[in-house]
Amino acid sequence: MAKFPTTRDLDRREFVNGRWAAPVSGPSKDACEIASILVQARPDRLDAVVRAIEALPRAQIYSRDARGKLVVVIEASDVGGVGAGLNAISLLPDVLSATLVFQGSADD
Repeated sequence: MAKFPTTRDLDRREFVNGRWAAPVSGPSKDACEIASILVQARPDRLDAVVRAIEALPRAQIYSRDARGKLVVVIEASDVGGVGAGLNAISLLPDVLSATLVFQGSADD
């Protein structure tokens, strides 16, 4: 039976990143984090925002509309990479909001 840490032994950063318990199976070197982000940009600056997002590593625009909404999919090697990608998108000029819609792990 796996022993779970008490709250005194638990590091907040490890808990948020899912490293507080032993993995069910061994870690895969091909595992990655996948996230989708809903982005609202200024409609008159949408093309510039699209170019800036496409320039980010491992980011792809899945869908867009003329009102400035984008669905962006990003991949990262860990949860911290997803957060960094979300922050990078939200700080782009002419981005009004960037909201994490889904985040999950995948094994290739």
